[in-house]
Amino acid sequence: MPLPHQPRRPAFFAALAMVLALALVATMAGTASAQQRTERKSILQLLFGGGGGNASTPEPEPTRPARTSRPKTVTRSAVQAAAPAPEVTKLENARKILVMGDFLANGVAEGLTTGFAESPGVVVIDRSNGSSGLVRDDYYDWPAEAAGIISDVAPAVIVMQLGSNDRQQMLVNGTREAVRSANWLAEYQRRLDGLLATLAAPKIPVLWVGLPAFKSSSMTADMVALNAIYRSRVERVGGEFIDIWDGFVDEDGKFVFTGSDINGQQVRLRGSDGINLTKAGRRKVAFYVEKSVRRLLGDAADADIATLGEDNLPELNFPSAPAESVNILRTVPVSMTDPDLDGGGELLGGSTTQAAFIPSPRDLLVEKGEIAPAPEGRADDFSWPRKPATAVK
Repeated sequence: MPLPHQPRRPAFFAALAMVLALALVATMAGTASAQQRTERKSILQLLFGGGGGNASTPEPEPTRPARTSRPKTVTRSAVQAAAPAPEVTKLENARKILVMGDFLANGVAEGLTTGFAESPGVVVIDRSNGSSGLVRDDYYDWPAEAAGIISDVAPAVIVMQLGSNDRQQMLVNGTREAVRSANWLAEYQRRLDGLLATLAAPKIPVLWVGLPAFKSSSMTADMVALNAIYRSRVERVGGEFIDIWDGFVDEDGKFVFTGSDINGQQVRLRGSDGINLTKAGRRKVAFYVEKSVRRLLGDAADADIATLGEDNLPELNFPSAPAESVNILRTVPVSMTDPDLDGGGELLGGSTTQAAFIPSPRDLLVEKGEIAPAPEGRADDFSWPRKPATAVK
């Protein structure tokens, strides 16, 4: 039995085609307009409408700010480097530091000039001779020349460094003696004593700067021997021996090219030849000397002395000859009720005592192995028999 005829539904297929066409148009519109964002609709929303009120507004594309060049800033260090500090004018009555000796002494003068550059009351006079020494008196005779230099300069402090050129044979009574032989040492000490007598004659403080270590081990050994001679002879005439040895060796006492400068920074101290010193090395040697010079000159080395008026400007007079050496073991306490220190640099109850050049208990222990006797009654006083204790009232 044949099935009844099913009628066609052209309206349904037409609607389906329209839906597909609308969906295709919506997809193409979304891809064609990248800047406009619309909400995706379902098939029911496309057929019956609705949901059109939630269409989002187009979002503008963010714009990048224009790149501008950053202005160059000038650092404070660059300004300071470009404009150096004005040179300090020295006073007419400034104290003079006379530096004499060989090429190492020339470096001391350079370093002291830098150290006292801002002190108007101090001026450094360099009278060194680079190739001089005590051996070749035919080239330059220091004992004979020193007296005229001192008279001409009229210094307040004498600084001497000599000996780097003296590692050579010496002509003694027509015979050439080897370095550090018995005759060589005797003649060398005789010439040194003659020079020291000339330096000490005008009663001016004498600072003798020791020699540093050198790259050559044999030269270093000779410097050790010469330093021992200088120390003993200088202290006999009341001078001060300034030991710089530790500043140019390592912890084992060996020569070093690089070490700490006066600020504690690691720098090159010696030249490639192992003999000459760099600028930092010369400044370091002078730093050792500067401490003693400032102690001797006192207020004359103050950088603010030029701020005083002409009416109350001090004459910078101080005793040219050092006071009698006293080994200071104890000092008077400073008053806690005087924070302004309107008494100057003096301690409570009296004037300051000048530091001695004689060995301190520390020097005796470290350098000579000698222990100073303990004061009576102290815990480490092991003297026997003990004296009876004094009754306390």
